[in-house]
Amino acid sequence: MRTLVNRLTLATAVAASLAAIAPAAADNVEIRLATLAPDGSSWMKILGKGAAEIDKKTEGRVKVKYYAGGVQGDERDVVRKINLGQLDGAAVTSVGLSMVEESIRVLELPRMFASVEELDYVADKMWPYFVKKFEAKGYKLGDRGDVGWIYLLSKSEIKNVGSLKSSKVWMWGDDAIVRAMYKRLGISGVPLGVPEVEPNLTTGRIDACYGSPLAAVALQWNTKVKYMTSLPMSYGIAATVIKLDAYKKVSAEDQALVLKISKGMQKTLRKQIRKDNESAKKQMERKGVKISETTPELLADFDKAAKDVWADLTGKIYTKDELAMVLKHRDEYRAKHPAP
Repeated sequence: MRTLVNRLTLATAVAASLAAIAPAAADNVEIRLATLAPDGSSWMKILGKGAAEIDKKTEGRVKVKYYAGGVQGDERDVVRKINLGQLDGAAVTSVGLSMVEESIRVLELPRMFASVEELDYVADKMWPYFVKKFEAKGYKLGDRGDVGWIYLLSKSEIKNVGSLKSSKVWMWGDDAIVRAMYKRLGISGVPLGVPEVEPNLTTGRIDACYGSPLAAVALQWNTKVKYMTSLPMSYGIAATVIKLDAYKKVSAEDQALVLKISKGMQKTLRKQIRKDNESAKKQMERKGVKISETTPELLADFDKAAKDVWADLTGKIYTKDELAMVLKHRDEYRAKHPAP
């Protein structure tokens, strides 16, 4: 009898210890997320609808609160605040994602993809791999979002690398890929955070930048430039990340609801953002921004620099195997869908 009592006492103690270690699911959880996406933008409209649906479907047990428009700072500031517990997560570009797990940038290498279909094929194949890598860093990686094709925007027309070198070109200080690309092209970038771009275009500290058409319109960069290259440098992706300890406060039942809603939301977002990028490009042209045709010289210079960057960053940002995975899946797609 005494042995049985001792075993029950020990089992109770072990259970209590495990309960103390594991975060308990709470009845009412607020998930605080920051983003650079401005209020009223396509991103925030869709993210806002997703938050409202989560609130409704969980009967108020889970609420998602967004701090939009960069009010919590640039993405480096946001990730730091997440790690300090001041935020629970963020909807960020791949630059923000790289501050958790840098290797995800292998999906955003310059001149890697010829179409969104190629990107989708490769990213879908590799996303579960990155979900596991983020979990190992203590983060829940949500489904892939979208930024769009990234173009150069400038006050003076960029016809070749020489005209780019003579420009004062913005460089996101935390963007290792753009920094490597600039180095290969011989460009001295002006390092600034995203919220600093518009005022510095106004003052003339910079006279060129880069981004998707929709981002340029949403952030009002389009009102400060006269030209946009027809050549896309890369394709920008995004995603929501949440600290695992915050995510685990949500019950398993509600996690399933949140996951289902989030998957649908990101699918809608990708479709809408792609449509809105085309509309934004037309809007920019109507407002006087000229699409500058890419010369064969500029295309050749960019393609050579891009492939050099792929090699330069191997072993620094991503592994040789990870780059091989991207190329393998991209080539699989091209074999199934040969160019006309």
